[in-house]
Amino acid sequence: MGKVLTQFVMTAGEIRLFLMAAAFVLATAGTPASAQQVVVLVNGSPITSYDIEQRSKFTQLTAHKAPPRQEVIEELINETVKVQEAKRYSMDASKADIERAVANMASRSGLSVAQFTQTLAGNGVGLDTIRSRMRADIAWSQLVRARFPATLQIEEREVRDVLETKKDDSGAIAYDYRLRPILFIVPKGSPNAAFEARAREAEALRTRFQSCEEGITSARGLKDVAVRDPVRRTSADLPPALRDVLDTTPVGKLTKPEVTAQGVEVFALCEKTPTTSDTPQKRNVRQEIFVTRFEAQSKRYLNDVRRSSMIEYR
Repeated sequence: MGKVLTQFVMTAGEIRLFLMAAAFVLATAGTPASAQQVVVLVNGSPITSYDIEQRSKFTQLTAHKAPPRQEVIEELINETVKVQEAKRYSMDASKADIERAVANMASRSGLSVAQFTQTLAGNGVGLDTIRSRMRADIAWSQLVRARFPATLQIEEREVRDVLETKKDDSGAIAYDYRLRPILFIVPKGSPNAAFEARAREAEALRTRFQSCEEGITSARGLKDVAVRDPVRRTSADLPPALRDVLDTTPVGKLTKPEVTAQGVEVFALCEKTPTTSDTPQKRNVRQEIFVTRFEAQSKRYLNDVRRSSMIEYR
């Protein structure tokens, strides 16, 4: 009996290879044999020819040119290393974060997620290759921020120094705004004519609106109109187009009507106070410094992790 058991004893290395092989078989079950060809092993995790093909197609679709194969392989290796390192510190991108990132990518393309998925499929690209990239980017960003907070911290003095070198006064002064959103409600599924009619009502209110004190009371007396609670915003929080609208709207007046999913909306500008504490210019400079610093730290960290990884090219 002891001799029989001895025949089945495996070394630690043999056990590791067996587990790696079993995991790969489970991961690729149902995938065509040609797609199961392992091109690289990164700490035991396989990158297949199918992974490379998918990423190549996506890159070609977005960059409008075919990427070098080795460049795609290195990109996938980096992503695998990033996810593995994040997991080592019990960090990973949540499913909700990944799907949100995919939705944002679709939105930037002017598409819904369903349309985006269909467009990818029409070009032979599966959504999972996008999810894989998003997962690596999100997890890695969280990890770098968590591990190197001191390196990424930006002092106000640094922002001032950059602003002095730019010698650009545009955007040096910002404003604190107090706004009252006023919504002319349009029931869901209404025809365009209903929105047009409500836009005319909003424009009529805008014409006679002279102050927030009297105008808000007048708006509350209108049918199917919701006056929402006050909101405060600063110039640095707003996109340039909205900043321009508010900068050209006198205090006590309404902005031009805008159509939304719920109806037609205007904003009453009730207060507008100058501030230099946080301006669009400062916000942009702070972001530029952070991006430069983050990319440098990310590159150093990734190089260190790659050097300590076992990368086997097949």
